Amino acid sequence: MRSLKCALLGGAMSLAVFGVAGAEGQPLLGFTPQGSDAERALEARFDSSLSADAMRARLQQMAAEPNHVGSPHDRANAEFELAQFKAWGWDARIEEFSVLYPTPKAESLELLGDAPYKAVLTEPPVPGDVTSTHTDGALPAWVAYGGDGDVTAPLVYVNYGMPDDYKALARMGVDVKGKIVIVRYGAGWRGLKPKLAQEHGAVGCIIYSDPADDGYGPGDPYPKGAWRNENGIQRGSVLDMPVRAGDPLTPDVGATKDAKRIALADASTILKIPTLPISYGQAQHFLAALDGPVAPKGWRGALPLTYHVGPGAKVHMVVQADWSQKPLYDVIAVMKGSERPDEWVVRGNHRDGWVYGAEDPLSGQIALMDEAKSLGALAKTGWRPKRTIVYASWDGEEPGLLGSTEWAEQHAAELQAKAVLYINSDGNGRGFLGAEASYSLRALLDQAAADVKDPETGVSVRDRALAAMSVRAAEAGAGEEEKKRAKEASSGVLPIGDLGSGSDYTPFVQHLGLASINLGFGGEGSSGGVYHSAYDTFEHYDRFGDPGFHYGVALAQTTGRLVLRTADADIDPLRFGNLADTIGGQVEELKTLTRTLRERSAAVDKLLDGRAYGLAADPTLTSAPPEREDVVPEIDFKALDAAAQRLKASASAYDQAAAAAGALKPDRRNQVNALLQGVEQSLTDARGLPGRPWYRHLIYAPGLLTGYGSKTLPGVREALESRRWSEAGEFVGRTAAVLQAASDRLDKATALLKG
Repeated sequence: MRSLKCALLGGAMSLAVFGVAGAEGQPLLGFTPQGSDAERALEARFDSSLSADAMRARLQQMAAEPNHVGSPHDRANAEFELAQFKAWGWDARIEEFSVLYPTPKAESLELLGDAPYKAVLTEPPVPGDVTSTHTDGALPAWVAYGGDGDVTAPLVYVNYGMPDDYKALARMGVDVKGKIVIVRYGAGWRGLKPKLAQEHGAVGCIIYSDPADDGYGPGDPYPKGAWRNENGIQRGSVLDMPVRAGDPLTPDVGATKDAKRIALADASTILKIPTLPISYGQAQHFLAALDGPVAPKGWRGALPLTYHVGPGAKVHMVVQADWSQKPLYDVIAVMKGSERPDEWVVRGNHRDGWVYGAEDPLSGQIALMDEAKSLGALAKTGWRPKRTIVYASWDGEEPGLLGSTEWAEQHAAELQAKAVLYINSDGNGRGFLGAEASYSLRALLDQAAADVKDPETGVSVRDRALAAMSVRAAEAGAGEEEKKRAKEASSGVLPIGDLGSGSDYTPFVQHLGLASINLGFGGEGSSGGVYHSAYDTFEHYDRFGDPGFHYGVALAQTTGRLVLRTADADIDPLRFGNLADTIGGQVEELKTLTRTLRERSAAVDKLLDGRAYGLAADPTLTSAPPEREDVVPEIDFKALDAAAQRLKASASAYDQAAAAAGALKPDRRNQVNALLQGVEQSLTDARGLPGRPWYRHLIYAPGLLTGYGSKTLPGVREALESRRWSEAGEFVGRTAAVLQAASDRLDKATALLKG
């Protein structure tokens, strides 16, 4: 599971900044000039222990067998990592949890009628790929947390299965109630597809990968090239994670063996209808059996057939799961701080895959392990971090962020009291650095990226990323988001994305309110074409993901600097100007959204009143007009405006005071750090977001209808988009309150810095 795909490249900037020296020589955030020099010398020693060859060997071993939750190889990898951490000098242990994880007992998919066909739900080995022959115990085509069922019904094609697709179907006179839908991957998170199908009355859901999106459309299929071949199946989870991550039966508490569990029937994040993924080679038979209207132009993929909406021939679908508890093995390694052991820097990457998981996630895991090895080597020379460092190898991420969520819930109070920063990676590839992060961490990330050389060009990974952003934004067809990033990046500081969900940072920032970073390299390597398939193997990654494993080293260098600098800084390395500026811009976006909704409602009403839709429609086709929209009222944003303006002043005052501050006495320094550590938590509300109280962050959260993708100021924004006007007004006030709380903390920290 990854949320940091090639949003790695949004933005642009002046070419004048390319190739400039990095941050070398500049004081590091939270350090004196002398301390900065010593820290950079320490980082050079850290780099000297990193090894691309060691990473390659580790990946070949760890991706050799099926590696899903509950598999023997998943346990073997956990024990291997535990032994390695201990050999490197860490205080390491395995924390075990017991979670509800359904695995297949029976599944089948058959096309009935004049041209019957039974789908093949496994993937054959690929010539030259030795790993793909190790199929004993591998999961077949599977999505976790869909419903059990044995259903027979007509088939309907619903494009990407997003809300607008169902509106278009309704206008064509096609109803999915009582039908099985077939939907292609893309345009939205996997779990939304069966969820929306279920809400519209469908009795089953088939998800396939269209070659236009990740098959022979973008490139040569595997093994000739990196892209998905006709047999490749994208497995995954359909757990309703926009509502809550983690074990479905232990909401808000760690899923220990003796934890109190709710009944399976009461689990709100498990879907009701059966769902199966298939390859595009299999999907072609089902799509060819459809009748009804020809699909709209934007719905047509790259298969050699005419895409029809349906309904068509009937389909018989069977899914039965083993709904038993399975063990999770989180490997936790601790290096105790020498001065401030009760302040923690937490670094994590998950270990489990859907089959072998070479790119997703083990390419990130091997970088984490080399970081731990290098930190252990430093410790053996007498160095100790000032703050405690915690390294975590998470299990069960793929089914629903299980290992990280259960650990975070189990240790919630201690983490909220002690954790300064959570640093996450997932799969890694060749190309450009990208990151999603708490807005207060942009300066820290930028400084670290400026001090790491890109393996292919020799400039800093920051400057190469900025160059790529500039080129992308200058290309024909660049979108509004890229243009927005162009303005943001004109200062030469690396832009960051908004935190949503899709990887293990989610429980730390969204539930506990801990400042977090999610980062990785990508954009040149080609591993996405085998995403979640049996072809995400060592051989594929070695050829196409990161040949030479040079970007594994670059990831370890970048995350290593983030860990070391946070662990050793006198003052937490946070700056808040970007937080204030970003939120100020988001408040203006909400105002613009309100105006746009009002103008659209008026325009649709005018067209309806003039019978324009009927006059413009082809009378030989079914085409109903859209529904009339309600009137958009005035929304009072005054409280949010005032809070954003105050935050801007408070952030500016703090950043200036921090830049000018010298060495502080320990008591005062500790008071400042305690205030800073709580700023991100102050941006949360214990009541959570509407309908999903587990998500508490009011500045960014995954959208209910975006899955992984972030919604900023989500309480207000999603209320506006869903036309819940009173709720929008409520969250204007609640969001303003958390911004005022953050300003209170910053003002107190500023006063302490000024003495």
